[in-house]
Amino acid sequence: MTDTTPVGYKYPVIAVTGRPNVGKSTLVNRIVGRRVAVVEEMSGVTRDRLALDGEWQGIPFTLMDTGGWQASGDELQEKVAYQAERAIDDADAVVVVVDVSVGITAEDMDVARLVKRSGKPAVLAANKADNGSRDIDAWEMLSLGLGDPIPLSALHGRRVDDLLDSMIRVVTAAPVNGHSPGSQHDNEIGIMKGETMTYVDTDGLMDGQEMAQSGYPRIALAGRPNVGKSTLFNLLIGSERSIIHDMPGTTRDAVDTVVETPNGTFCFVDTAGMRHRDGKGGRVEHFSVLRALDAIDRADLLLLLIDATEGIARQDQRIAERAVQSGSPVMVILNKWDIVANDSREDVAAEVEEQLAFLGDPPIIRASAKTGVGVAKIFPAIHAALSAYHHRIPTGELNRAVRAIQESHMAPGGARIKFVVQGAVDPPTFILFATKRLPATYLRYVEGRLKEHFGLERTPLKLKVHTGSTK
Repeated sequence: MTDTTPVGYKYPVIAVTGRPNVGKSTLVNRIVGRRVAVVEEMSGVTRDRLALDGEWQGIPFTLMDTGGWQASGDELQEKVAYQAERAIDDADAVVVVVDVSVGITAEDMDVARLVKRSGKPAVLAANKADNGSRDIDAWEMLSLGLGDPIPLSALHGRRVDDLLDSMIRVVTAAPVNGHSPGSQHDNEIGIMKGETMTYVDTDGLMDGQEMAQSGYPRIALAGRPNVGKSTLFNLLIGSERSIIHDMPGTTRDAVDTVVETPNGTFCFVDTAGMRHRDGKGGRVEHFSVLRALDAIDRADLLLLLIDATEGIARQDQRIAERAVQSGSPVMVILNKWDIVANDSREDVAAEVEEQLAFLGDPPIIRASAKTGVGVAKIFPAIHAALSAYHHRIPTGELNRAVRAIQESHMAPGGARIKFVVQGAVDPPTFILFATKRLPATYLRYVEGRLKEHFGLERTPLKLKVHTGSTK
């Protein structure tokens, strides 16, 4: 990496770049061996940088998928181009992807000039060479000045191994940040803290599943399109990682970033906006929503963003219900609070509380991601919510509380709770050994009293009833 790289990575970083619609995301998916980046026959689908770990011939690396680079375009395309240029700056090497079936375009030449100006070693991938007859066409790409092209087909996997061989040769030719790949430094990864880095001794954080196993809580940001998720995400992590634009739907992939804060170290996950299913979004939106739902299912906490100027919608409730089904606590962020009329604020807050009453008593933070007002309250609230989510209650204390609950109000039909233990955390899960089946209404009463007694009002609880013998 260069000395000015603003973000630290565990492995050598290889940026995959090129003009729109040359198959960059398809190639990334082929290399990492799983469908991670959204792929669709449409230009401009990938808009955020996406970092993914891979390995070839025992050498690990981080692959940076980028949006299609164009020299000119609208405001959104300019932001996409900026992210692609940032990825090249951050990288140790670059894979430039071109479409051999189309030939060299003016945009390909612009990308080549950009990469050559960066001074980064490059590998040229002549994609869509689905068979040997296309290989000869790839030699036209020599005029880009990026070395010999490698004809391949990302879709069919043809000659991708040759590309990987070249990538590994490039990144192992020189040390990265003063160390060679595979050295002791591989046990560290940079954690972003504004513009500085703290290194944490761990064994892998870039992959979502590994990140969850590492002990860092996963905080998913979710909501309808255009409620300000990416703006808040960038504010929370202290770096402009996600594309921000006033057109709905600019975040396609779930983007993970680990952040160290005074309240703890968290993994924030920005997700695509989820609109009501009306069939208008197409396959790209379908895959993006599936990835967002998966991020919610794997999250330790959901930050549900609601546009305070529009109020609560049925889709907001559906997203919250999904978190409840997965057992995750929910924090509600009433975004754009600064532009809500003063005489409407009380009504807006009351409506949100009423429509999300099924969550119990979730933290509700009134904030503005654009101005930063109220955002400082989010980190302490996350810490408090996660502490409750991980809370474990001593068995004796728990049973004394349940006895008091029953003395105050016995279960109907002569049912009695004989003993209770906490079976799990995340969320707190209690097993009630009872003489007979307990009505759902009484279980809700017990749950409410337990939340009140132990200060767990803002986290979900699970109660399981066992009517067999406790012996």
